[in-house]
Amino acid sequence: RVQVVESGGGAVQAGGSLRLSCGASGLTYQRKCMGWFRQVPGKAREGVAGQYGDIVTSYADSVKGRFIISQDNEKNEVYLEMNSLKPEDTGVYYCAIGNHITHAPYTWSCLGAPEYYYWGQGTLVTVCA
Repeated sequence: RVQVVESGGGAVQAGGSLRLSCGASGLTYQRKCMGWFRQVPGKAREGVAGQYGDIVTSYADSVKGRFIISQDNEKNEVYLEMNSLKPEDTGVYYCAIGNHITHAPYTWSCLGAPEYYYWGQGTLVTVCA
């Protein structure tokens, strides 16, 4: 059984930084996207950052230049360094683990929810003005 667990959320002042961590256990494959999504009440869950090894790294326009995704694919761990945080970054952040990628080249962005199969429970990030 696959389990995905996030940590690192919390409250921070605007302009501050937070680092989210995620680990997945029980996976039986290596080639996959690993990413972060966020959701605020009344809005759809949106892809924030996604990565497939050294092949694909994508960011939502709203976080480019501020957030950095990294991963240890062998350990099935993914991280999100969030800098220069803004109040509009507030939301529940979800770690996501993608489907097994069996074809090449991979032409998707790792930012779309359909690319993912396993989800964490979410961690709340609150950015205060």
